[in-house]
Amino acid sequence: MSKNDIKVALIGNPNTGKTSLFNQLTGLNQKVGNYPGITVDKKNGVSKLSATQNAIITDLPGTYSINPTSLDESIVLKTLLKKDIKESPDVILVVADVENLKRNLLLFSQIKDLEIPTVLAINMVDQMNRKGITIDLSLLKKELNTEVVLISARKNEGIEDVKAAIIRCHVAAKASPLCGINHQIDPDYFDKLKEISPNYSLYELWLMVTQNNYPDTISSEEKIKLLSFKEDVSKLKKYQHKETIYRYQEINKILKKTYIVDKTKAKDLRGKLDRVFTHKFFGYFFFVFLLLIIFQSVFDWASVPMDFIDTTFAEIADFAKSNLPNGVLTDLLTEGIIPGIGGVIIFIPQIAILFLFISVLEETGYMSRVVFLMDKIMRRFGMNGKSVIPLISGTACAIPAIMATRTIASWKERLITILVVPFTTCSARLPVYAILISLIIPDTKIFGFLNLQGLVLLLLYGLGFATAVIAAYILHKTLKIKSKSFFVVEMPNYKLPSVKNVFYEVIEKTKSFVLEAGKIILALSIVLWFLASNGPTSFENAEKNTVENVANQRLTDQELQQKIASARLENSYIGILGKTIEPAIRPLGYDWKIGIALITSFAAREVFVGTLATIYSVEADDENTSTIKEKMRSEINPDTGGKRFNFPVGMSLMVFYAFAMQCMATLAIVKRETKTWKWPLIQLFGMGLLAYVASFITYQILT
Repeated sequence: MSKNDIKVALIGNPNTGKTSLFNQLTGLNQKVGNYPGITVDKKNGVSKLSATQNAIITDLPGTYSINPTSLDESIVLKTLLKKDIKESPDVILVVADVENLKRNLLLFSQIKDLEIPTVLAINMVDQMNRKGITIDLSLLKKELNTEVVLISARKNEGIEDVKAAIIRCHVAAKASPLCGINHQIDPDYFDKLKEISPNYSLYELWLMVTQNNYPDTISSEEKIKLLSFKEDVSKLKKYQHKETIYRYQEINKILKKTYIVDKTKAKDLRGKLDRVFTHKFFGYFFFVFLLLIIFQSVFDWASVPMDFIDTTFAEIADFAKSNLPNGVLTDLLTEGIIPGIGGVIIFIPQIAILFLFISVLEETGYMSRVVFLMDKIMRRFGMNGKSVIPLISGTACAIPAIMATRTIASWKERLITILVVPFTTCSARLPVYAILISLIIPDTKIFGFLNLQGLVLLLLYGLGFATAVIAAYILHKTLKIKSKSFFVVEMPNYKLPSVKNVFYEVIEKTKSFVLEAGKIILALSIVLWFLASNGPTSFENAEKNTVENVANQRLTDQELQQKIASARLENSYIGILGKTIEPAIRPLGYDWKIGIALITSFAAREVFVGTLATIYSVEADDENTSTIKEKMRSEINPDTGGKRFNFPVGMSLMVFYAFAMQCMATLAIVKRETKTWKWPLIQLFGMGLLAYVASFITYQILT
């Protein structure tokens, strides 16, 4: 970051097109991180404003005002009150929706009163003619005393005007309040408040009093004086109420002069669609139908690229083994690194397809209808409609889903949602389900068009969601927590999804999966290879004992080598660990190799496949190309002589992963969000016990 770069904070109500504008301004020059000390996604991007001027754009969480009602909205207030030279914004870019300008201008008026240079970007202007909207832009600029730009972020219109406005606003470096609340509510009160510090605007000081949020730069003396203004609570509430009324009065005066809506031209397509998508019967039917299409596509569309990737990595390992000199490095590469990387890459097609559908549903505005539709059901089980967003987000990853609960105002409803989100099937479970389904479920069509494998995957997702809802009901009845509950959701307009937004979302989420899961899987693959390739004295003597065993003397050279490889693996460090835990997992139908995969997958669920790929690569001693699917399909159960991954074992494993809390990162994030180890430990042992019992019953019944 250069000293000359302009720091721009992007702010707006939810569903105003803030993400679209961010993508248009920054393109692929984006970086995702966390706000300091807070586990909420932070997007930064570089935007080239002119040939000589760049801007660092920070996309802040969507908020309706800077009087936060949830934890993610508090991020906006904390950012705006900062006086840190490195982090405080030089310019605020407020995004508003042309159809909801009155409501959006409440947030704008608050920001303007902070006396920070501000640009107002009115988005979705391509809808103005269809909605019968007319704006007097020059008069609006004059009335608001700020830079105002009309844009259509989805169609890439007005973006250059936004860049130019940011530069002009930064050069001017002067900003005046829009409403000036001091003379309208209680002049004496606010004059005394302003006297506390010359380093802050009046509205900044007022926010410190009302929101109990103080920047690090404020002195202890100033803070003590501010606290004295909080003594009369009734007066504070009365003044806050007056402030909101006054702001809307000023906004109405401005819009009356500059904003005209001809309702005779407006077309009510939205109302017609809502009557279908939020219908008390057809709404649910349509939602389930959509899910069915998604999971059919996950298997049908991804099968060809997955098979190609699987075969390619098997051939790469075989080529490396045939052409590199024998030795430790070659074994590490062919038995540890290549299978480990392949265990990640193979699932990119399925995960990208899943993220594609989720992104499209969010872009069109349909996801808000799902939230509204599910509210009545969720309330019966101790949650509300906003809990649906984390539960659906959990299909990507439980970690951001748990962070998404910050929008839920009620602590009890938020806690229940946090505790049940891990039951929803995340993308990390998808690799486990995908490979097990391909092994035990035939690739056949039902009714001529339904893929049986896709249907089983949908049922597994349904099982996770149903379990989450049942667990929420139990928690609702048992948790003795008093908490106020209210539910507000905005129904955005329907729109065609932005190809650019969907593309960036899929790339970002898939990249995140590959990098985060890839690092863990690759590291564990190397550790597993070492543990599987070394051992105590019994490991060193495995080859000698196998060769001298009379029962093995009639074996062919290839069969003998396979016996030696298996014996060495059983007597390795990892084999000894697996044999130790085998008695506990044998009733579930698992052997010691599967047990090792269960343990390592606690780091991340998808490690299960990578672990088996590494173990089977170490055990195999033939020169034939073999994919991970083929290795698992050919694995034999020595007790029965049949396949190890038969139908009962496969179903038992899928049930185990449907219920088990097997992700260290999720436990850590639950601890951070709840600020105690009590709840994550309850999750760990409660879900673990449920997984063990359910998979035991499944295996015993099917056997």
